[in-house]
Amino acid sequence: MPTVREIEQALFTMAPREGAMEWDNVGHLVGDPGQQVARVLVALDITEAVADEAIEKNCQLIVSHHPLMNCRWLPVQSVRSDTPQGHLLMKLLRHDISAICMHTNLDVARGGVNDALAEALKLEDPGPLCENGLGRIGTLLAPMPLKEFCRFACRALSCNGLRCASAGRAVYRVAVGGGACGDFEDAALAAGCDTFLTADLSYHQFLDAKGKGINLIDAGHFPTEDPVCQKLVLYLMDRFASLSVTKSASHREVIQYYIEGE
Repeated sequence: MPTVREIEQALFTMAPREGAMEWDNVGHLVGDPGQQVARVLVALDITEAVADEAIEKNCQLIVSHHPLMNCRWLPVQSVRSDTPQGHLLMKLLRHDISAICMHTNLDVARGGVNDALAEALKLEDPGPLCENGLGRIGTLLAPMPLKEFCRFACRALSCNGLRCASAGRAVYRVAVGGGACGDFEDAALAAGCDTFLTADLSYHQFLDAKGKGINLIDAGHFPTEDPVCQKLVLYLMDRFASLSVTKSASHREVIQYYIEGE
């Protein structure tokens, strides 16, 4: 059986550590590097439900996209059972479950978050949106009305719903960014894209979309990044024949939409 350290090294082959942003925290974050692993659970985030699922399935390792701690939104100052983060960390440690997190290095990696998103949306010949490797640009087989493309994207990404603003253009040359990539809207415009699909867009970006001449689609943080999880499952199964690797069944989109009249 492979060790946690060996699995981490294999994941860094797919998504090199050097690709991570300076503020990020990637790699083996919890547990014993020498622990032997028979079962792995893959999830976008390590939540209490994901930890419970790993315990139920007798997994020794969770591989996630989002870091468990010591990043911009989850700095660790203490580990206490009476805080949500401390309770989760203690649960993992008590059950000898390690955690490996591949974040911004997986965003820019070939075959990573953005390639998985482009593939899910059936974009042809996707290439990088930005010089740092973030985002992808590709084309559809044929132009499509925005409403029709939104319907397709919802189904392809298993969205509960999405937000959009029309610039009155058909969808053909599309830029995508998994997660919060709204800062790259201008890069999409400069690349001649008629549509930009990402997550966590602001009100003012939607307000200005028509004037800028670009269709904007916010398909949600979870739906735009979750496709990479199955890629990680397949990668680990290919690299380690003895491993049992499954994608989390408990972790799903948490945002629900209420629409008046429905």
